[in-house]
Amino acid sequence: MAQSSIEWTEATWNPVTGCDKISPGCKHCYAERMANRLQAMGQPNYANGFSLTLQEHMLELPLKWKKPQIIFVNSMSDLFHKDVPEQFIQRVFEVMRKAYWHQFQILTKRAKRLLDVSPSIEWPANVWMGVSVENADYTFRIDQLRQTQAKIKFLSLEPLLGPLANLNLQKIDWVIVGGESGPKARPIREEWILEIHDQCLRASIPFFFKQWGGPNKKKSGRLLKGRTWDELPFAIEQEVNHIHFSGIS
Repeated sequence: MAQSSIEWTEATWNPVTGCDKISPGCKHCYAERMANRLQAMGQPNYANGFSLTLQEHMLELPLKWKKPQIIFVNSMSDLFHKDVPEQFIQRVFEVMRKAYWHQFQILTKRAKRLLDVSPSIEWPANVWMGVSVENADYTFRIDQLRQTQAKIKFLSLEPLLGPLANLNLQKIDWVIVGGESGPKARPIREEWILEIHDQCLRASIPFFFKQWGGPNKKKSGRLLKGRTWDELPFAIEQEVNHIHFSGIS
């Protein structure tokens, strides 16, 4: 089991590794840093460093995990990268349909390709589809996500690099917000987070605050207004209550 320290998931599954930068949120990519470190350590899956690589031998891994888990798909890549063949995307979805006892979370910045491929995908109820939005210039990704056939749609507003006022949250089931972490982390402002939280509250959408981030994310923590915000999508909250979700009280 590839256990994860990411606050909103339990495990990771990487049938694809490697990526490249397409927007400001990618500038200090944690996955790139990790891939280069793993390459230096001689980890076979990262022999190509952060160059995009299909990991065929990893495809059926979730079928071997019998305990139900919440699984982040491709934490080290983007499933909808232009160099991932559509046939391979379909194979990933086939595995997720077969592994019906898990909940799978997918994030992409390539929302246009997601929208283009979506009609040919058989979307199961156990797949949560999300897009990353770092500032107001990229809210178009939300519109593209909204047009897909995904059953559960969510936003990862991380690293949040600017205010996001007047978001259109129609048909969105969950919102995650977080600051950038790492040695060159760019700052996040409390008013940006609270503005998003208030929009979620008005729209009755679950809100998850991941972290303040910064050079030492453990020190900065994840309290907002004196508490943690660990809400889950309403559509699956009861279904996953039996799953141990670390960090959620």
